[in-house]
Amino acid sequence: MDPEELGLPEPEEPVDEVTPEELRDRIDSGEEVTVLDARMESEYDEWRIEGDKVKSVNVPYFEFLDDEIDDEVLGRIPDDRQLTAVCAKGGASEYVAGALQERGYDIEHLDEGMGGWASIYDAVEVERYGGDGTLLQYQRPSSGCLGYMVVDGDEAAVIDPLRAFADRYVEDAHDRGAELVYAIDTHVHADHVSGVRVLDDKGVEGVIPEAAVARGVTYADELTTVKDGDVLTVGSVEIEAVQTPGHTSGMTSYLVDDAFLATGDGLFVESVARPDLEEGDEGAPDAARQLHESLQERVLTVGDDVLVGGAHYSDAATPADDGTYTATVGELVESMDALSMERKEFVETVLADMPPRPANYEEIIAVNLGQQEADDEEAFELELGPNNCAASQDALAD
Repeated sequence: MDPEELGLPEPEEPVDEVTPEELRDRIDSGEEVTVLDARMESEYDEWRIEGDKVKSVNVPYFEFLDDEIDDEVLGRIPDDRQLTAVCAKGGASEYVAGALQERGYDIEHLDEGMGGWASIYDAVEVERYGGDGTLLQYQRPSSGCLGYMVVDGDEAAVIDPLRAFADRYVEDAHDRGAELVYAIDTHVHADHVSGVRVLDDKGVEGVIPEAAVARGVTYADELTTVKDGDVLTVGSVEIEAVQTPGHTSGMTSYLVDDAFLATGDGLFVESVARPDLEEGDEGAPDAARQLHESLQERVLTVGDDVLVGGAHYSDAATPADDGTYTATVGELVESMDALSMERKEFVETVLADMPPRPANYEEIIAVNLGQQEADDEEAFELELGPNNCAASQDALAD
């Protein structure tokens, strides 16, 4: 967005831009990055660019509107390093960067702002996957959303697709010589708008858990529903539905070729699901008890060597050597106290320190149920921010 569209003057001298992908690469490589976030404090507190070597300072853009910027404001901004100015869409940060550049600061601004940051979506091959075909993990750094694509021969399936990237899945399958035949959801998501219906409209067979229909899904008759034990075939790969309620009543994991379990929001590499997004605080204890049963009887019993991948990761997660957020069942049991707890202790621990609920989660659920409409721009705006679908990592991990 141009600064003039916000009623702000253009910088007198051109300001260097950094693309979201370039900034991501710097952060991933361990480079020290200092972000000057020019959004409002409430937006900054809700979500921001983070990383092990990312330093961040929040100074809203309106602090820079006067010709003479207050010395107190300038005193909050480091002047001994390169800065990257960030705002919502790129206009205000360009103005702020220009104002500081005139005062001798070494500064650039993030092209397209946090909207551009939210558009990063990487596909990383899961190298330890031991089944037939190829397994990819999709990663969205801005929110920690994860999805999966399995490709075997001339067929492919995507699990937990995001609406914002629907065309990307079709293209990625095509680039690997395959047709996308299935778009599969693990449950009714609360943190992002599902891409299953959009992909179904494009000729891909949309699949949702039969157990999720009871929540009020309005479009179930238009899609394929699967129940526990049902199997979908992609090339020679079998994808088995494994009902694992707890995070939601309809939560369903998918066992891919007996080698990889896509656990949705039931189990992550650093934590387990939060149980309060469907029935609220009142229903959370029962859901937590159900989650414990699912983990002990349905997830941990698939075999210690089976890889697990959830639908999210947080800053507390450590990627595997291949860069994916996956771990074997055995590794998770060893690293996560929650997976060895008796039911009572598990429930008490999960409920003890619940993080804030995902941003706009009630509206997102309504859209994913088909009870509320949202165009592409509205859907993208709804899901900006952290996912917060896990219980507290501090309480559950070693």
